[in-house]
Amino acid sequence: MGYDEPGRDGPPEPASAGPATGAGAVLDDPDAEPARDRFGVYIVWETFLLLGFGALVYLVWREDSAVLRGSGLRDLIVDVIGLGLLALAVGLTLRTAAVNLAVGPVAVAAGLHFAEQSDRGVLGAVGTATAAAAIGGLLLGLVVVLLHVPGWAASLGGAAGVIVYIEQRSAPVLVQGDYDPRGTAGQLFVGFAAIAVFGGLLGAVSPIRRLVGRFRPIVDPARRRGTAAAVVATTGYVCSTVLATLAGVLIASMEGAVTPAAGLDWTVLAVGATLLAGTSAFGLRGGVFGTLVTAGAIGLFLAYAQALGWTVSRWTVGGVALAGGLVVTRLVETYGRPAPVLGALPPPPPEPAAEGGWSVTQPQPVGDWPPVLPAQPPVGSTDPWGARRWETGSRTWEADDR
Repeated sequence: MGYDEPGRDGPPEPASAGPATGAGAVLDDPDAEPARDRFGVYIVWETFLLLGFGALVYLVWREDSAVLRGSGLRDLIVDVIGLGLLALAVGLTLRTAAVNLAVGPVAVAAGLHFAEQSDRGVLGAVGTATAAAAIGGLLLGLVVVLLHVPGWAASLGGAAGVIVYIEQRSAPVLVQGDYDPRGTAGQLFVGFAAIAVFGGLLGAVSPIRRLVGRFRPIVDPARRRGTAAAVVATTGYVCSTVLATLAGVLIASMEGAVTPAAGLDWTVLAVGATLLAGTSAFGLRGGVFGTLVTAGAIGLFLAYAQALGWTVSRWTVGGVALAGGLVVTRLVETYGRPAPVLGALPPPPPEPAAEGGWSVTQPQPVGDWPPVLPAQPPVGSTDPWGARRWETGSRTWEADDR
């Protein structure tokens, strides 16, 4: 009789690094749905987002049409790109189920570095900041995957380290260079839109989506998810910190002066925008056009509030977007899963176990019951119940003596 340790008599969790076959097996999830997600919820929600975007365009045009023309439009586009890059950075790590909450401080730190070093050349300043961000993202990813700790906790620790760097400045830093992104606002927007939409389309492919979300916990959140999940999560951290750096450079070049701040308000705003765009807070699931439309809608709202003379902080907008994004996450997780298969048999129950951890052996199959009667001899054969040979022989001998 076999035995197990006490408390471990349930069915074992499948290994994450095992072979995978099919779309459902890529995630190594015993409860994973092998079919494709239902994208109807994303179509409906992104349609609502597009309607809200159109309503904001109308409100801004009615209040101050100069915002949507000429230099005002270029300013708006660059602001939307800056916020959109931060939302892409958060969205990428949310899809990998290892969110990076350090994007806001990274953006502020990159802006400070750009403001101080831009007089030595834009490419040099941006290149140095990007390289440092990539190394920092790699280290953060290694901490998360090697220790297998929650990404939000590790990234908060990384954010604290970046804030220490920011606090070395006590006064706003003027941008020393003369780089103005408004001259290439159209090209920058096309590039940003291409990255956002192409990334969303890739995420819509079931095998790629499940591979990207492989780090998402299944049964035990502390259980390691395998080498592929570790590589994907680390790559997400590297790309997110680079995107946050580019966003900080654009924001700094537009403001002209960078004020040393923690930058966590940018993180809240980016996380709220990403969740509101349709990316699940649990990872794995997300839409296609949501990030692009949501970033534009938030940029339009901030422009509308400024036109009305309102004082709206990023904390307020980010908090409202975050609250709405949590509701969207629930909708995505509820209606985005594959439809249940009609007529599917329920999974078999786990093997019963006795107290103390002793497993119960399975009963062995028995033969046919009742037993089969022996075959009857054919007609005409010797009767087994007839006279015995010695009796027949004795009678013949007695007849000869007479």
